[in-house]
Amino acid sequence: MRWHNGGTLEYHCRSIVSSEMIFRSTLDFATFRSTDVRPMQSIARELNLPEKQVAAVIELLEAGNTIPFIARYRKEVTGGLDEIALRAIEDALEKHTALLARKATVLNTIEEQGALTAELRKQIEACTDLRTLEALYLPYKPKRRTRATIAREKGLQPLADLLLKQTKLPQSKQQTLQSFVNQELDVADTDAALAGALDIVAEQWSEDPTVREWMVEKGTKFGQITSAVKRGKKDEADKYEAYLDRSESASRIPGHRLLAMLRGEAEGVLRVGLKMEEDRAISHVKSTFIQNRSFEFARELESAAEDCFQRLLQPATQSTVLQMLKEKADEEAIDVFGKNLHELLMSPPAGPRVTIGIDPGFRTGCKVAVVDGTGKFLANTTIYPTPPKSDTAGASKQLLALIKKHNVELIAIGNGTASRETDAFVGQLIRDNKLDVTKVMVSESGASIYSASELAGKEFPDLDVTVRGAISIARRLQDPLAELVKTDPKSIGVGQYQHDVNQTQLRKCLDRTVESCVNRVGVDLNMASVPLLSRVAGIGPKLAENIVQYRDTNGRFGSRKELTKVPKLGKKAFEQAAGFLRIRGGDEPLDNSAVHPESYTLVSRMAKQLHADVKTLVGNATLSQKLQPDSFVDDRFGIPTIRDIIAELGKPGRDPRSEFKVAQFDDSVQSMEDLREGMVLEGVITNVTHFGAFIDLGVHQDGLIHVSQLANQFVSDPSEVVSVGDVVKVKVLEIDLDRKRIAVSKKALG
Repeated sequence: MRWHNGGTLEYHCRSIVSSEMIFRSTLDFATFRSTDVRPMQSIARELNLPEKQVAAVIELLEAGNTIPFIARYRKEVTGGLDEIALRAIEDALEKHTALLARKATVLNTIEEQGALTAELRKQIEACTDLRTLEALYLPYKPKRRTRATIAREKGLQPLADLLLKQTKLPQSKQQTLQSFVNQELDVADTDAALAGALDIVAEQWSEDPTVREWMVEKGTKFGQITSAVKRGKKDEADKYEAYLDRSESASRIPGHRLLAMLRGEAEGVLRVGLKMEEDRAISHVKSTFIQNRSFEFARELESAAEDCFQRLLQPATQSTVLQMLKEKADEEAIDVFGKNLHELLMSPPAGPRVTIGIDPGFRTGCKVAVVDGTGKFLANTTIYPTPPKSDTAGASKQLLALIKKHNVELIAIGNGTASRETDAFVGQLIRDNKLDVTKVMVSESGASIYSASELAGKEFPDLDVTVRGAISIARRLQDPLAELVKTDPKSIGVGQYQHDVNQTQLRKCLDRTVESCVNRVGVDLNMASVPLLSRVAGIGPKLAENIVQYRDTNGRFGSRKELTKVPKLGKKAFEQAAGFLRIRGGDEPLDNSAVHPESYTLVSRMAKQLHADVKTLVGNATLSQKLQPDSFVDDRFGIPTIRDIIAELGKPGRDPRSEFKVAQFDDSVQSMEDLREGMVLEGVITNVTHFGAFIDLGVHQDGLIHVSQLANQFVSDPSEVVSVGDVVKVKVLEIDLDRKRIAVSKKALG
């Protein structure tokens, strides 16, 4: 794998290792360094990076630096590695640290049993992955009570050892077996003795790491993942119609289909399994373990080989293969979630304009809230423009009064129940009164969760939860990032099977995505909420609360330097956070830019060279372009940092998000019943998956643009063609009212 320089963690989540490989929440760098230096080399090889760069990143992480800070302000040290590469190093190091810890546990456990040989120790220490380590540990791992353990309790291990050796017996078969008959130990006869010994043999064979690895390899390459409806569950299986009797190659099954099967199994509807080439697998077990065909018990050992596969190896292989495929499917689904969340968080902001938020409803009416350009709540009311009350005249009068009183420029309408009817009402009001107001349909996913949260309760203790929801909808239009960070990302609804995937991995991906977006955009120190501030590099929830409390007590911050007066905000936190915080209208113009305070002296040198002051230089692209980066290089600042500073001086505090654009829904299309095949409509991409993209057409039910309909050319990854929030035109291909499905195409429509 190769890494590029200068990028960002826009939607990278693939480097997240599975939770089974994470045993600590923080990296124990001291243990890592004192125990084994090889991971440094191993990580460099794994990621195709120079060891020097890997070592530099580890040093920075050890010193308590955050990934956003390292990526933005330590490019000279890392060689310009971007967030993706930095996260990959962090993950690989965490994986190696966890592996070392697990090795120590395994070695100690086996040694306590008196079974640790020099050869086994060597094998364990040479392990490079957790699965191989666990396979070596399996024979020594404490087990539940099995048929083999019961046989051992009956004194049949020595007989099993004789069978395993496959050498000529000192006496006849019958005499050999008879010597193990013991009524007191519940070994009633020779048949019972042989059966118990063969149970031990089968278990020991099944624990052989080489055979288990062979089974997993063949199961993955040639096995079939099957799903079938459970007995008596056919009436409950409508939504799993495609999986009631399905068989698909384990090597080619798409992750989203596997997750669908596993969801059906979790709900008790489906039975999911792995079908292998049984004859070939049993033949392999026999050829591996039965070396002496003339051995007196050779035929019995063949039966043990069949039992070993059917009772032990096959279920174990099925479990392992399904787990591996599930982990891969999780990774893919989480990657999709991360991409979609990134695009949603980075949606273009409408900006600091007075906005009305409307949370639509039929019976309970539409909750209306007005916020000013900073998101401050101004007023609220309830209107009834739709059935059952249908007080259109009264609703128009109320809404028009609010618009005129507060000079409203934007109206954000939640896209839930009654949204299209409310949208039509607002559109008519704007046309009838020739208002210079823009209406926008806004996703309200998660708004109800936020409005009922403790955070919303603290902010608006005297307002009903429905009014809080309307406020949130308005703010989402003004600045999606600032508002959405208040909501659990899983509630935003832009993922694929997000409730079915590994929740530890998912949370890690979401946290990284939010952190990346927040720090990329930057945060207004004098306006940011606690949730937004807590996502800034170096600032957690507690420090964020301290910052807001200080701001509430002492008034707005006049400079970044004033942050050092916040209780418990030390030098390290200031170093990590300062460059990502903005102060508009302060005494220091650089405080409203991405230039870090540690570089202010450098900017002064730049201004001096141009015979200008800093205030004149900041924001003057023509002037900043005259600067020659090479002339400012010294022991502290290298070319990457200097170039970043010059670029920032030209456009200080520039928002990296795209320009705000509104989708124009067709007013004649209010519901699925209004759709007709061949219609060309404009809509907004709401979700992107591996099999296509979903689009809001304004009819309460998203349409699907299948991956084959995204472009005229072949598309392997839908996210390369569309992103959440994109406004696109599509043609309606098919409407299925019964199943509430809409198929549309983007081909040849741009």
